Amino acid sequence: MMMEVSLSRRDFLRGGQKNRPRICPPGVALSDLAACSGCAKCVEACPTGIIVMADGLPSVDFSVGECTFCGKCAEACPEPVFAAPAAQRFDHVMAIGERCLAFGNIDCQACRDACPTEAIRFRPRRGGPFVPELLEDACTGCGACVSVCPASVIEIKERATEMQYA
Repeated sequence: MMMEVSLSRRDFLRGGQKNRPRICPPGVALSDLAACSGCAKCVEACPTGIIVMADGLPSVDFSVGECTFCGKCAEACPEPVFAAPAAQRFDHVMAIGERCLAFGNIDCQACRDACPTEAIRFRPRRGGPFVPELLEDACTGCGACVSVCPASVIEIKERATEMQYA
């Protein structure tokens, strides 16, 4: 029996797909997925096609596009999964990995050009191409930078939260 595996060209050249953590749609926490019936109406409603079903539950795949925070996934969901009002950012931010082409003296600013909030800036350095800098306060975690990165080095990082002492 042969099992069909769907790999993107980038994943194939990198030796297969990595086990990625589940990224919930905007406004959805992992605990909210307990109310999900697995109907996939959010998948059908997503205009950018980034919501996919994984193990019967919705998950976001930024390798195919970005989240525009249109709220169509929340509108289509018949269950109490999505928080109201529609979220305008994720609980994570993006992080640029050490294997970024700019750190290897190759000029690339694809992530900056794709970022709708201008959260990725490039600062000059002596003797090489500009290097990326991510402004966490401006990052919505939309993933626009992920699919355009030719080196696949943009990752998800938990949003920094301040500790409060009672």
